[in-house]
Amino acid sequence: MTVDVRTVAESEFPDWQRALRTGFLRPPVVTDEEVADRLAHVDLARTLGAFDRDRVVATFRSFRQEVSTVGGGSLTADAISQVTVSPTHRRRGLLSRMMTTDLAAAKERGDAIATLIAAEYPIYGRFGFGAASWATEWSVDVRRAGLDPRRSGRPEDGGRIDLTDAEEIRKAGPAVHRRLAGVRAGVTDRSARDWEVGTGLGVHSEPWREPFYAVYRAESGEVEGFVSYTADDKWGDAKQPLNTATVRDLIAVTPAAERALWHYLCSVDWVGTVRSGYRAPDDPLPMLLPDPRAARTLTYVDMLWVRVLDVVRVLESRTYPVADGLVLDLRDGDGLAGGRYRLDASPAGATAVRTAESADLAFDIAELGTLALGDESAVRLCRLGRVEELTAGAAARADLLFRTPLRPFSPDIF
Repeated sequence: MTVDVRTVAESEFPDWQRALRTGFLRPPVVTDEEVADRLAHVDLARTLGAFDRDRVVATFRSFRQEVSTVGGGSLTADAISQVTVSPTHRRRGLLSRMMTTDLAAAKERGDAIATLIAAEYPIYGRFGFGAASWATEWSVDVRRAGLDPRRSGRPEDGGRIDLTDAEEIRKAGPAVHRRLAGVRAGVTDRSARDWEVGTGLGVHSEPWREPFYAVYRAESGEVEGFVSYTADDKWGDAKQPLNTATVRDLIAVTPAAERALWHYLCSVDWVGTVRSGYRAPDDPLPMLLPDPRAARTLTYVDMLWVRVLDVVRVLESRTYPVADGLVLDLRDGDGLAGGRYRLDASPAGATAVRTAESADLAFDIAELGTLALGDESAVRLCRLGRVEELTAGAAARADLLFRTPLRPFSPDIF
């Protein structure tokens, strides 16, 4: 029988939730309280399901998002989340049908890009998505780090670390987060709902464990950073504390705040290991330690994926460090954003227009998603065969235009 792909009615949402949990290998049980809580914050017009008769066998949802660009601008994105296909209905093209439906609607709405966090790397390139940012996680051996245990928890710049609670984080956190988006590309916005869920409010499908919260205040009293973290309770056979502190959220918008928060975490009594959580790959954490080798890399993985829907807005939304012009020939098999464009950029601004001029570089639209936030090298993509250099030296010129001093980073998984 034909599987129908369509939006989900309110009465079908509990079944959609069960299918979602099945796809993510979680117990396929949802409470009425959980359904009501989720339903209050979901746009059913952007919630798709695949129905085999009356059973939901695939799930897909999107929502409006703002993503920071290079130089402090932003782009409106179609954020894609909660994508699953039940194990009984794999390899039947259901994901392709849902993705095609959603991207067409996003293009019609005027969204500049689509975004997602990929559970598996090979899935989304065929839909025009490119990995636009990466993340690293470190494990810090506190005893090896070389910090003076008498001083490492006390800032020496006139600022201070204060323990606090979830309520203050919900009040002070959004302003700090917005400041981060002003200096680093790839930061996705947080709604009031995100701040509530991230600090324990609302209904959680898994048991909530209240973290510790701390803020860094500058000498003026202004909050310039905060951290939330949990700690386990592990002891050695001879009663030695072997506890691990795990960072759930750490945002700092000044070097002083960043240094103070990491040094504070490494000074907590009984903590022998600090797990950093996902951080930008160029996070200074290792170099903030007298012995950087105390920070062992646990993972280096792709994070935010970007699918360009409006080439002109993507190219014009960011700043460029030098003045130059390039003609880009962009291939898009889905017909959403392909064509030949001339980019004229300088520190004063940029313009992008369609053109019939000869191209300097040619590549698939997915590679523009990879390049747009400044993380990837066009020269390296040429070596990989993913970018074709049609004018000698054009890839190196593209690197001078697109690359950024700070690598893009998305602190949030959505």
